[in-house]
Amino acid sequence: MLEISLALMAACVVFALLARRTRIPYAAVLVLGGMALALVPGLPRLRLDPELALAAFLPPLLQASAWRTDWRQFRASLRPILLLAVGAVLFTAVCVALVARLILPDLPWAAAIALGAVVAPPDAVAAASVLKRLPLPPRVVTVLEGESLMNDASALVLFRLAVGAMAAASVSPAYAALTFLGVGLGGVMVGVAVGLLAERLLPLLGETRLEVALTFFVAYAAYLLAEHLGVSGVMAVVAAGILLARRQRNLLSARTRTEAMTIWGFVEFALTSLVFILVGLQLNTILEGLGDYSTGFLALSAGALSLTLVLSRLAWVTPFAFLPRLIPSLARGDGLPRPREAAVIGWAGMRGVVSLATAIALPLETPHRDLLVFLAFIAILATLVVQGTTLAWVIGRLGVALPTRGGMDPEELEARGLMAGAALAEVEGRLDSPLDGAIARDLVGEFRDIDRVYKGVASGGTQAELRARLQIRLAAIRAARAGLLGHHADRILSEDTLTGLLTETDHEELRLLQQLVQAR
Repeated sequence: MLEISLALMAACVVFALLARRTRIPYAAVLVLGGMALALVPGLPRLRLDPELALAAFLPPLLQASAWRTDWRQFRASLRPILLLAVGAVLFTAVCVALVARLILPDLPWAAAIALGAVVAPPDAVAAASVLKRLPLPPRVVTVLEGESLMNDASALVLFRLAVGAMAAASVSPAYAALTFLGVGLGGVMVGVAVGLLAERLLPLLGETRLEVALTFFVAYAAYLLAEHLGVSGVMAVVAAGILLARRQRNLLSARTRTEAMTIWGFVEFALTSLVFILVGLQLNTILEGLGDYSTGFLALSAGALSLTLVLSRLAWVTPFAFLPRLIPSLARGDGLPRPREAAVIGWAGMRGVVSLATAIALPLETPHRDLLVFLAFIAILATLVVQGTTLAWVIGRLGVALPTRGGMDPEELEARGLMAGAALAEVEGRLDSPLDGAIARDLVGEFRDIDRVYKGVASGGTQAELRARLQIRLAAIRAARAGLLGHHADRILSEDTLTGLLTETDHEELRLLQQLVQAR
């Protein structure tokens, strides 16, 4: 198993390089690469255990997305997020069920709804892997990422109800509605409880490695506890992640935040890569049970289902983009998307590992089970490859992409001006101190200069001076590092001291580079 895991990670690195060279979305390259590996003779077959896949991959990836979520924008966009995460999932599931019944007239309605619940939710991992490379407005990104965080919960609840209906022959609408609400709200309550407990524990740890470890533990604890209690593990992870993301600035030290970002970044890359390559590797297993169906029937069925997914999402999104024009009360605030943004949101419906794991979890006695799993697999492949690869083109054609600005963003300039003013006030407050006054007088000129530059640019001045200052500072920090290394510091300094100094210069260089990129 160790050799297989290492081989998969090596393949992920190769596919990542291929995706960068070809500019094809990473997720699509991984799925296609996994399918190619599945067809190589002699390679061992990897079967995806649905419960293990959801429990192992979903909690950290959901928490990573929740950690990045802007709560203010999330709350402002809650209406379109819920319309997609709940309304679009239910609408898509019904549309898919209708098409499935047309394809297979003997398929029970419960099994058809179960298939609809399987393929209805766009995937959080797929969305993040595609969206972070595209120049979309923050409002659109918030809606899409917010939807992908919450829609798995509604789809999984609907799936459980459909599977229960297959076993019990019927489920009353009232029971289904109460279960739907109870499972979701119960998951939120569990997530908040776990998040509040973690908030109490973090200040007691006092060590970076333990604090970072606790952030991982929170994701798995929230998910597993919620699933054990019979409520939504997805909603529990999202609630805990958003709560801690809002409080982490006051709870975590600068060192912990820096190291946590590095560690979480690698874990997210590794898990995302493994998720999509494992999806592709299921090809052989999925094709095994399709001997009773003709190739033409399979192609038509898969095409019809995939087209239904795309059209049903567009059909759901489009009215809500135009309703504000017809109903003025809906136009207040920043809730519903504009028509062009709605078209992008409608096209950004990539499915992923949750759909495949849920499909594999269909009971063995489900009629046409092998065909249903195959249809779900093709739907994942079609949305990732077709929509994932064309989303950037759609954004460009519709003119939704963020315009390229010259210089640093005005909002950031204002914030940096506030920081510079606060720092200057602190130094000026020490000028009359008998102990610190002399040192403060030496430093006050530098802080006044920084305050002048940022506030001058924010009030309409040129950014040329700001760029020049950043370039000089960048050159100086690089010269400092070269000077340290050029004098054979490794011979006169301990490894810890040398590493600490180099890390300090590296962080300062990255900070300056980030500001310089934003100031261009």
